Amino acid sequence: MSYGAWIMLTGSLVGVSCGIIGCFLILRKMAMLADAISHTVLLGIVLAYLVSHSLEGIYMLVGAGIIGLLTAFLVQVLHSSGVQSDAAIGVVFTSLFAFGVILLSAFASKVHLDVNHALMGEITFIPWNTLTIGGMDLGPSAVWMLGSVLVINLILIFTFYKEIKISSFDPAMASAIGIPVMFIHYLLMSMVSITTVASFDSVGAILVVAMLIVPGATAYLLTDKLLVMLIISAGVGVVAAIGGYYAALAWNISISGSMASIAGVMFTITFILSPRHGLLSKVIARRGIIADQS
Repeated sequence: MSYGAWIMLTGSLVGVSCGIIGCFLILRKMAMLADAISHTVLLGIVLAYLVSHSLEGIYMLVGAGIIGLLTAFLVQVLHSSGVQSDAAIGVVFTSLFAFGVILLSAFASKVHLDVNHALMGEITFIPWNTLTIGGMDLGPSAVWMLGSVLVINLILIFTFYKEIKISSFDPAMASAIGIPVMFIHYLLMSMVSITTVASFDSVGAILVVAMLIVPGATAYLLTDKLLVMLIISAGVGVVAAIGGYYAALAWNISISGSMASIAGVMFTITFILSPRHGLLSKVIARRGIIADQS
């Protein structure tokens, strides 16, 4: 595959992985928690490196998974203790992320995982970091990691689809019929964590938030069916990745930033033109009501 094809494939895998998970976050009204986890996993990555002295993907995933669960747990504890949800997220988010940045600057400044790289990512270098087994070059390591995470996410969603769906739409009903709501909650948080760290090299801690939220939010405006929403969200992620790559080439700008921007443009268009929930359709419907009343 060509250099550009690897970049687009990596971006597409990020878009699909984050987009699918993002749908459930949108339905659960947990967008800000996704923002928090996408930043606090930096602490998990740094701690994993300090313990293992390795940048291998498996250590990063384990570290991120633990800190992601810790983030969700601490937010839940504070919220249960009477702290408002947004305040709880803000306290946990800023504290753990700042601690991660401090550790990164103090003890891991000489490795490639510097602060700027961790925040912004650099998808341009992805094709050069390849996986080699038995002397055979199998392509970028990021593609294999993202592909593996996507497969894991799809297996978990397929296995617990009914439980995730019911608990997302009606947690009270899910609890009443015996679904382990908290287990599903932390399972989803684990999926967010490993998806985030797998996307770190591609889009960084900041831009991964766009891929987690924007495709799902766009799909939410276009359909009321969960399965269709998942498919549309994945499609938006792929289009944003490919469109962002060509836009970056045309204007000589950041590739990952361009991908997130294209996703934002797609959401804006959908927000205005969505047949049912769009701004234009609501204006037309409002004028129709006024005309009928007069």
